[in-house]
Formats: sequence, C-alpha cells, structure tokens
Amino acid sequence: MAGPTVSVIIAAYNAMPYLTRCITSVAEQTIGLDNLEVIVVNDGSTDGTAAELDRLSSLYPKLLRVVHQTNSGGPSAPRNAGLELAGGTFVFFLDADDHLGPEALERMVRMAEDNGTDIVLGKMVGVGGRGAPTSMFKRNQPRTDVFSSRVYWTLNPMKLFRRELLERHRLRFPTDLAIGEDQLFVGAAYLHASGISVVADYDCLFWVLREDEGNITHRLKGSERRLRFLPRMVDLILENVPPGPDRDHLAHRHLTVEVQQLLAGHLVFEPRETQEKMLGQLAQAIGPLWHDGMNDRLSAMARLRLHLVRNRMLDQLLEVVGFEKQIAGSNVATPVLVDGGRALARYPFLRDPAHPIPDSCYDVTSQLGTRHHITRAELHGTTLHLAGHGYVHRVETRKVTTELILRERDSKAEYRLPVTHTATPGLGAEEDDGRFTYDLAGFEATVDITTAADGEPLPEGLWDISLAIGAQGLSKEVRIGSKRAEDVSGKANTQVVGADEELRAVTLYTTKPHGNFTLDLGELKHEVLRHLSLGDIRWAADAPTELEITGRCTLAAYPDGALVVELAEGEGGSSAFPARRVSGSSDGDFVVRVPVTELPAGIWNGELRLGPWALPLHALPRELAPAKWRRRCLPWYAKPVPDSGERFALKVARTELVKALAGRLR
Repeated sequence: MAGPTVSVIIAAYNAMPYLTRCITSVAEQTIGLDNLEVIVVNDGSTDGTAAELDRLSSLYPKLLRVVHQTNSGGPSAPRNAGLELAGGTFVFFLDADDHLGPEALERMVRMAEDNGTDIVLGKMVGVGGRGAPTSMFKRNQPRTDVFSSRVYWTLNPMKLFRRELLERHRLRFPTDLAIGEDQLFVGAAYLHASGISVVADYDCLFWVLREDEGNITHRLKGSERRLRFLPRMVDLILENVPPGPDRDHLAHRHLTVEVQQLLAGHLVFEPRETQEKMLGQLAQAIGPLWHDGMNDRLSAMARLRLHLVRNRMLDQLLEVVGFEKQIAGSNVATPVLVDGGRALARYPFLRDPAHPIPDSCYDVTSQLGTRHHITRAELHGTTLHLAGHGYVHRVETRKVTTELILRERDSKAEYRLPVTHTATPGLGAEEDDGRFTYDLAGFEATVDITTAADGEPLPEGLWDISLAIGAQGLSKEVRIGSKRAEDVSGKANTQVVGADEELRAVTLYTTKPHGNFTLDLGELKHEVLRHLSLGDIRWAADAPTELEITGRCTLAAYPDGALVVELAEGEGGSSAFPARRVSGSSDGDFVVRVPVTELPAGIWNGELRLGPWALPLHALPRELAPAKWRRRCLPWYAKPVPDSGERFALKVARTELVKALAGRLR
C-alpha cells in the first residue's frame, strides 16, 4: 500500500489553545485526508495539550498519530521523533501555534512535483503582531536555489521537504541547542537540495504570535544562546560554499539579521562582563565571513556595526545601537555630510578624532534615493520640451549642477545637455518633517534632435532619457517619467518630422513596466506604417471623374503636404495628389481626390506615400463604373483593369470611335 503524500510533523509543548486550530487546519486541507498523515509529538506538556490531542485523535483516528514523551527542553527532539515515524513522500514541519491555509499543502506539493524540487516555501502571514518574512515571497518561483534568491532569509522549518532529501543526508535537528536548531537543519537542506520552489500567490502559513509571547524565540532571551548556533552556521557555510559571491550572499544574512538582532535584542540588556565576553565571541564568529569586498552589499549602518564588533569597541557599539533604536522611531532620515562627491551619514563618531573610524562605514551615497516629478514632456516637430523637478534625498539643493542625459540603449553612446534650473519653493516640506529643503530642484530642458549630438542630429536608436541630479558636488542619475503629472501623457507619440527627403520617424514613449521616457529614432519599436490605413475608393459624389480615396493617419504629426497618393504609369509617368485632413475628425481621417481627367493614357498603379514610407492602394472595386469625359472634343474613359488581383490598376484611354460604333451596331 502506498504511503501518504505528506507527513505533517507537529512538536507540541503547552500549545493550548492554539493546538486545536493547528490540527484542524491540517484536517481541512484540500489535498485530502487520504494523502496525509499527522504526527504530533507531545513534549511533556503541563497544560491541556495532552488531553486535547487525545480528543482530536478520536475525531481523526486515521489521520492523527500522537506520541507522548517527557520534556526534552526544545523542539528538536520531538521533530526528530516525528521524522523517524514519517512515511510521506514529503514532510511538512508545523509549529503547534500556527495553522495552514486550506489549499497550502495541495499547492506546495503540486509545485514540487511539477518542477522536481526538493523544498517548497509557502507564503507566510504574520498573526497577532508577529512579523513574517516577505522578501522571498515577491512572486512565485517554480525553481530556484539558495544562491540566486532570498530563500535563505527564512530559516524556519515550516516548509515542505522531500523526505528522500532528508534521509539521504540524514538531516536532523541538533538536540544540544535551545534555539537556532532550525537554522542548522534548514541551512543544510537548502545547500543539498536539488531545486527550491516558492509559492507566493497564496497565504500558506499563518505564523502566530502567542498572546503570552510563549513562542520559543520570544521566550528564550540572551546573547549566549544565540552565540552557540551562529558559529556553527558560519562553519556550515565555510565547509560547503567556496569563497566568492555565493558565500557572500549567505553571509549577508548573518552579518545583518543575526548581528543586529543579537546586539539590539539581547546584548544591550546584559551585564557589562557578559557584554564584553559575548562581543569577543561575536567578533570571532563573524571574522571568517566579513571582508572588504562585501561592503557594497551592506548598508552603511551594517558596516559600522561590524567594524565596531570586529574592533571590540563596546561603548561605541552600545551608543550606535541606541542611536539605531532612536532613528527607527523617527520620521526624519539621518542627515548627511557631502564631501568629495560622497554622502556620509551623520551616525555617531563620524570623523571623531577620538575614535578613528573609516569613512566607508558611513558612506550612504549608493543608498540615497532620488525623487523626480515630470510636469511637461512634449514633442513638437524636432524639439522635445521637458520640465519638472529632481533632487537627491537628504542633499539640499545648493550648488546645483543637474543636467539631462540621452543614452542610446544598445551602443551606450550618450549626450549630456544643459537644463535651466528653476525655483521650487516649499519642496520637501512634506517629507522628513520638513528637515531638508529642495528649493532649487526644478528644471526645464529643450532638446532639438537635429543638433543634440554635439551639434549633429541624433543617430537612430532608442534614446533613454535620464537626469543627472547634482548638488553640493554629488551627482546621481535617475531615469525620468515614472513619476509625472496627471496631464503628462505616457502614451506613445509618433511623428514624422523634417522636410523633403530628410523625413524621420520620432516617437516619445514610456517604457513598460517602469513608465520612463525614451525617444525612438528610426522605428526600432514604433513603425510609421502601422499608423497608415486606407479605406474606400470610389467616384466622388460631386465630381464623377474624380477618384475619392479615404484613409486614416494616426501619427501625432507630419509635415503639411507630405502625405500623398502617388500614381505611376508603366511608361514612366507619375502624378502625386495630396491628402486633405477631414474637417472635424479627431481620428486622423483624410481624403485624397484624384482627377482622372488630368492623367495621360496608360495603366496607372498607385500607393499612399509619406516620404520614404509607402502603402499600396487597394484594388479598385470591380463594380466601379467607368468614368467618361471629353478631351479636345474626343471621348475618354477611366475604368478598373480586369484581373488585376489585389493591386490598384486604373486604365485611362481615349475611346476608339470605330470599335465603339461597331459595338453599338451589334
């Protein structure tokens, strides 16, 4: 008989009243009871957990298996005991405080089976004020790994594991740790897994903060406990991941999350002697992971923290931790010192002679955000008009040097163009409680595409538009357009500009999905012919010898007289007839009148032409009657050429009197 698809393992200790909902949520899974087994290990509970388990096992006798054991002091032993009894293809560890969404296991199993992955993370939702990890749940990830995703930022075991993975590597929870045991188990599983999946479009796990804060991570305090597992996690990384970007990716989590939590949540509350001892152990633990090449991955505050830890600067570290707590509750960003084109956060001990700390620990240049807003973006002929404002957050607008950048997407050729700086009084008042002012952040720019390339026309290409926002000697670049006024359109605006043989296609449009402005020169993404279409061809009602050709041109603009119907005759003759915009039409409708009485004799073919762009005219309707007129007292006619297929073919000729008379006599 085949075993269950999923074994759900629950370690329970004094889990009332949460246990009931936990187990009920498993029993109600849409994957079906026949595909499940639930193994609950009661780890010596002293509340009503044991009695409730016995009651639930009578309700679900085929689903629930209960094991009672003496208290082991942590979740490792009961989880391991449940794992030894598991028979499912997959194993899911569920804490007794938490519960599942109804479709959680069905969705997670399907993800694993469809993609052949060993571990599946289901989206977590915090309940009761408990913060759940989010960075790895931005989107579904059918198949990823621990190095190219954010899955390592959640090391709790509430995940779906392929049991064969766990047994092949004999992965078990270490029983000598009160906390952090899950990190060692999950970290090893991640490193050995053949693929990891993420279900982000469904709330799979509800992560509950108990009202009594009885969750083990909240209950067990102290840096000493955390410094038992952190060095072992470092060893796990060092032993399994060679130096390089992959190791740095994993190290980043421990150098930021673990270090910050240990310092702010535990070490600051401990006696001085313990602080000094634990700081030394922490410095020793992180030593193999942190190197200067990682600094670009780390925030300035993380760099400062690590520097103080490495150098065992306890008093300064405690002051920085207190400063962090203070700014965490503030609406005002930390001011910066701008020097030499770099921005240094005014954290404690910046350039303090008594405590020489490298500027690199304060450098937030790459972290500074830019703000921009576009109030005008219009293309008129060969001239682009732009206006708006832009500034670097926390860098007040003194000694402004902002300029416009046009950069071709493929070749990376770029041209920097001046802007006119304009006043923006009051800008910034609604941010940071008005701490920073940006009263000269406005700009106006006029770009002539015929001279923008150092006096020459811009070559064909996709020219992305950016601002190099500069103030106080610091400059940051930002693509513009994603933030714009409601009356500034992001719709593609294609025009044909120039004169005679120098016509060019120019389109101002916004990219998807970001909505930034780009100039398309040369139809790389926006073809002119898509804007041209033809309608009916018939004899004009008010002039029976004039062909009336209708059509539509949805270009935003084109030169007057440039859109024509051009007729050509096989012997080399040609004639052009201008399109006339239909009065009152907002859709670009036009009409062309062709007086056939002006055409010499011959077979005439035709096309709608706009400079170098041409669209063949439709075939003349077969039922179109001949037009007749007299030229120099002799009869002439124009009529469709039979069997001309789909092409326009008009025969213009003088009526042969003998043939005409013979036809009448018959």
